[in-house]
Amino acid sequence: MDSFKKLKNEYVKVEISGKTVFSGILLDNGLDIIVIYDGEKYLYIPLNHVHTIKKSLKGETEFTIDTSNGDLPFQDDNENISYRKILNNAKGQFIELFVTGNKSIHGYITNILNDYIVFYSPVFKTILISMHHIKWLIPYTSNLTPYTLNNANLPIVPSNIPLARTFEEQLKKYTDQLLVFDLGDSPDKIGLVKNISNNIIEIITAEGTPVYWKLTHIKSVHLP
Repeated sequence: MDSFKKLKNEYVKVEISGKTVFSGILLDNGLDIIVIYDGEKYLYIPLNHVHTIKKSLKGETEFTIDTSNGDLPFQDDNENISYRKILNNAKGQFIELFVTGNKSIHGYITNILNDYIVFYSPVFKTILISMHHIKWLIPYTSNLTPYTLNNANLPIVPSNIPLARTFEEQLKKYTDQLLVFDLGDSPDKIGLVKNISNNIIEIITAEGTPVYWKLTHIKSVHLP
C-alpha cells in the first residue's frame, strides 16, 4: 500500500492487462485495489491486472475533483480499502463491470463467494464471474439504471440459486447442462458440460466436438 502513497491525489497513468491505459487522479489505494477518477467516472481497478502506474502531467488531464463532500462510492470514511470490501460495499448497487474482450456488463452484484461473484444483468441474467478476472468496476450515478430500465424490469432481488463456496464447485452443479463461457466470445465457449475435475472442464460444442478448458482461464459463466 505504501508503494503508491506518494502518488495519492496526483495525476497518473495506469496501464492494465490488454494494454488498456487510464489517466486520472489516484484517489485511494489498498493492498489489492486502486481507485482513480478520470474526470467523469470512478474506476476501481484490482491490482492483479495493473502493469504500471506513473505520474502524469496535470495538463494532460485538465480536470479537478472536489473531495470535500464525503466518502467515495463504495467506501467508508477512514477505512482502508480492499478488493473484497469494495465488492461487498458495491453489492446491490448498479455498476458497470469489465471482464473480457471489449464487453462491459451492467447490473449489480447479488452474492460474493470465495473466488467468484454472482452478478445480475438485464441482458445476460445471472452470471457467475471469477474474481480473478474482473479488470475494473465503475459505480453508476444515483439517478441512473442500466438501459434506463424501471424497477419492474430490473428488480433488485438476491439470486436464489444454491451456491457453492468456490467457482469450480459451483460449475460442477451444471453437469449435463448447456453453459456459455466468457459471454460466448468464441463458439468453443458454448457447450454442454460433460465433466469437471482437476481444474479442467469438458464441454461438447454445437458440432458435437469435445473441448477442454482450464478453469483458471474461464472468466464468466451463464446459462443461456
